Amino acid sequence: MAADVAFPRSQQLAGTTEAGAGYRIAKRAVDLLLASLAILLLSPLLLLLAIAIAIDSPGPVIFSQQRIRGRRGDGRDNAWHTEPFTLYKFRTMRFRADHSIHREYMAAYLAGDEKRLRELRPEWKEGDSYRPANDPRVTRLGAILRKFSLDEIPQLWNVIRGEMSLVGPRPPVPYEVEMYSERALRRLACKPGLTGWAQVRGRTSIGFEELLRLDLDYLDRRCTLFDLKILFLTIPVVLSRRGAD
Repeated sequence: MAADVAFPRSQQLAGTTEAGAGYRIAKRAVDLLLASLAILLLSPLLLLLAIAIAIDSPGPVIFSQQRIRGRRGDGRDNAWHTEPFTLYKFRTMRFRADHSIHREYMAAYLAGDEKRLRELRPEWKEGDSYRPANDPRVTRLGAILRKFSLDEIPQLWNVIRGEMSLVGPRPPVPYEVEMYSERALRRLACKPGLTGWAQVRGRTSIGFEELLRLDLDYLDRRCTLFDLKILFLTIPVVLSRRGAD
């Protein structure tokens, strides 16, 4: 089920610190090895989750959604550009759910509108997710999948296809990118990730300015050891469920 939204035209992303060829090759090798191994080891769990989702609510097991990613130019064009791709997740919402709630939330989140964010999540306290509380679109099983990030597992296929990496900034939806400033667009100047520096430092419990700062910090610091550190830090963060919904 693809989101019924338009995507922004391709544009060059300026002010980017480019990663070396050696790092890019090593990163792709690690992505292929670990993503393939994870799919193999998790295949029994994937089957069980698919069956549980099908029983829990009507609709497809896999939710597909258009996201925006950065793509490095070919040949003489070495610049990074934006382009749409299809991201896969286990479905956690009711089939054909209304996306206007998320669009409204993103507008408040990107603008740092604390008043509106508190209205969407009245009992918010430090460490909680900024996302709307008691979202009526989320199924009973979907809430559990989100708590432990199990809905994100199908994105391992995106990693194998080369559309994503295991580590990098999370890929935004098109209408989110339409609201980006020039500075915010810089976070797209690398492959999006299944997890990232901002995710291990707070997930959805941090404001957009802090998320942007961490994503840009990752762009400047990225290397194989830093990526491995983020992967290891992801495990306790997911298990703690801090900043998750």
